[in-house]
Amino acid sequence: MLAIRPKQPLLGFARMIILTRWNSRLAHYSMEYKNAPKIKLPGKDYSANSDVARSNWLITKLSRDGKICEARKTFDEMPERDVITWTTVITGYMKCGMIEEGRRLFDRVDAKKDVITWTAMISGYKRLKRIKEAERLFLEMPEQNVISWNTMIEGYSQNGQVDSALDLFERMPEKNVVSWNTIVTALAKSKRIAEARRLFDLMPERDVISWTTMVTGLSRNGRIDEARVLFDRIPERNVVSWNAMITGYAQNMRLNEAFELFEKMPERNMSSWNTMITGFIQNGELKRAWNLFMEMPKRNSVSWTAMITGFIQDGQNEEALKIFSKMVAVEGMKLNEATFVIVLSACSNLAALGEGQQIHQMITKTVYQDSEILVSALINMYSKCGELSTARKMFDDGLTSNRDLVSWNGMIAAYAHHGCGLEAIKLFNELRAIGFKPDDVTYVGLLSACSHAGLVEEGLYYFNELVGDGSIRVREDHYTCYVDLCGRAGKLKQAFDFIERLETKPSATVWGALLAGCNGHVDMNIGKLIAQKLLENEPENAGTYLLLSNVYASSGKWKEAAKMRLKMKEKGLKKQPGCSWIEVGNTVHVFVVADKSHCQSKLLYSLLRDLHETMKKIEHVTNNDLRLHEHISET
Repeated sequence: MLAIRPKQPLLGFARMIILTRWNSRLAHYSMEYKNAPKIKLPGKDYSANSDVARSNWLITKLSRDGKICEARKTFDEMPERDVITWTTVITGYMKCGMIEEGRRLFDRVDAKKDVITWTAMISGYKRLKRIKEAERLFLEMPEQNVISWNTMIEGYSQNGQVDSALDLFERMPEKNVVSWNTIVTALAKSKRIAEARRLFDLMPERDVISWTTMVTGLSRNGRIDEARVLFDRIPERNVVSWNAMITGYAQNMRLNEAFELFEKMPERNMSSWNTMITGFIQNGELKRAWNLFMEMPKRNSVSWTAMITGFIQDGQNEEALKIFSKMVAVEGMKLNEATFVIVLSACSNLAALGEGQQIHQMITKTVYQDSEILVSALINMYSKCGELSTARKMFDDGLTSNRDLVSWNGMIAAYAHHGCGLEAIKLFNELRAIGFKPDDVTYVGLLSACSHAGLVEEGLYYFNELVGDGSIRVREDHYTCYVDLCGRAGKLKQAFDFIERLETKPSATVWGALLAGCNGHVDMNIGKLIAQKLLENEPENAGTYLLLSNVYASSGKWKEAAKMRLKMKEKGLKKQPGCSWIEVGNTVHVFVVADKSHCQSKLLYSLLRDLHETMKKIEHVTNNDLRLHEHISET
């Protein structure tokens, strides 16, 4: 065993104990150290004492393995330390997110620090988005090097303070290619593409990252042809450059050019294949994506997840679950958080409780079981499958301190889905009481819950609160909920005037919500105006003709109703019949409108007749429901 030879011949008892423990600890790693590669330590680590250098290597290894407590213990037991020792432990704390412990060590009176130590602390604050503390530390630095400046510029950029980043960049005493790349990336990401291009053209030297950054920035900002000119000028392209250009074409809906470039690539990596597949999926070319997926020499979790996403977006949820089953069967395939979130959405769409529960069980055996995003996905799945109590249990089982806004939004949306307006309002108030600030998604769930539960006054109150807040962007979903609430309250003129005043062009969804309100409150004048606007936007939408026909029928104008249906027939338009299903035992029973194919259809229609009779007695049947009742009576 290698023993540490003290410089002083006589040692106190305490120091002897430290050395004995230290020698024992080093013995475990001595053989490993002999065979280990030389580690490039921060700065010039030419420690005069070779034992200190060996100790530094050990601390570095423990820190990289995530054993920061052992690294600190080793540090504390060292009889001598140099600046590298201090820097290594502080850096280890930063990488583990233990910034307070790192700062305490950094602030010790006996701490040995150099520019690398200071930069490590700044980087730690930057990683945690504590930019003010990073800035304060940067200004206190006794000396700064180009890496310190680059770290601070990147910190500003990542926190959206691009002007501060640009100001710091311009004040740099010396710049390297990383400095230029960092500021060009920041400007391109914030859509200041003209400034990014100006600085790119001023660069004294460029590397492949510089060129790729500019190609990506131009592509994202719609300047795809300019990006291609730049791509063709790159002196030495690497696979990342090719992938960036392919992604640019795909993002700008120029798939043929993207695929042409993909086929010309001198070499491809996994990301190249995934980029092209994702491009096809994003542009609705599912078949081409599948064909390319089948050609892949090797697939990873990103490849599989992309294909599953594609099939779900195309409405083929069952096929998506089949692909997931094949993915699980691949030996060594690691399922990630994104895969679970996507496949749970397929279960939600199908109301496939059994499959959702199986996936839930799989999640419990992974490191993702406490993920807030997955908990929210599970809440949504159980809610859509009719298991509201299980969804609430999932929500309650998470510690309040661990719940993020996504979890709260998921539970409010679950209550909205089941028409539990009062419960949604109660949860919304709880959310605010513990200090969360609602976002746009929170309000969509809350307003939907009020709308579905018929809580008109409450819904209108919360909509006005949302608009008055000013810090939350009001989007189309909020407008649709507002119009629906007005429609339920019979305030059709108010809703119509509101839509007309919108700065953006209202979508068919917004107008459709108001037309449905006209049907319930029989307002032919507004109904005709809305139908005209809907037919201008979507002349081939069968649902609009049917809705307007129902408005006519509700007001007793049967001839006009018949004309609308005749127009629909002349245009060859057909509305997809409503479909529902329920799983009993292990059998799925599917029903469509006026379906008589089920083996128990007579019994089912008999029950429906009884339900309609009961509803009529309590005056809970609209004109349209009465017509449906007449149809049921004839079966």
